[in-house]
Amino acid sequence: MKSVDYLASEAEHSPIVPLWQELVLGSIAFAIICFVLMKFVFPRMEETFRARVDAIEGGIKRAETAQAEANELLEQYRAQLAEARTEAARIRDEARADAEGIRQDVLAKAREESDRIIAAGTEQLAAQRESIVRELRAEVGTLAVDLAGRIVGESLADEARNRGTVDRFINELDATGPTGGRR
Repeated sequence: MKSVDYLASEAEHSPIVPLWQELVLGSIAFAIICFVLMKFVFPRMEETFRARVDAIEGGIKRAETAQAEANELLEQYRAQLAEARTEAARIRDEARADAEGIRQDVLAKAREESDRIIAAGTEQLAAQRESIVRELRAEVGTLAVDLAGRIVGESLADEARNRGTVDRFINELDATGPTGGRR
């Protein structure tokens, strides 16, 4: 009979409409789950979401700050690089100017040394010329006296020396110049 009652109760019960006991039990379980979720799970999830949002927003702010600092450092680097280039150009120009000044000093000293050497050489040549002219005068005078003595037939050397004949003869030669007095 029980099976008949079961069948009869099943026949009375519709599969679309649940039993009232199941509805009550389901509602209580739903309320407990909602209470636990609202009391413990949702606040933790909200904290986690807030922490993630703060972390993301903080990361974005930190990234923006880091980007701004990087841009500022880049500008400083560019300014320092431009300043270094300007300084290098100035140093290069100063070095060129110094090199040109040193070059001019060396050239001036070389010219002075050259002029000094030329002056010393000129003085030495003048002294040698003077010495050679003296020697030649004495030799030419002696040769002239010997030649005149041979032509006249007497020794004129002592008398010519006494009178300065040789010196006069040479002075006359000097006065007439290298052309021999011819014009």
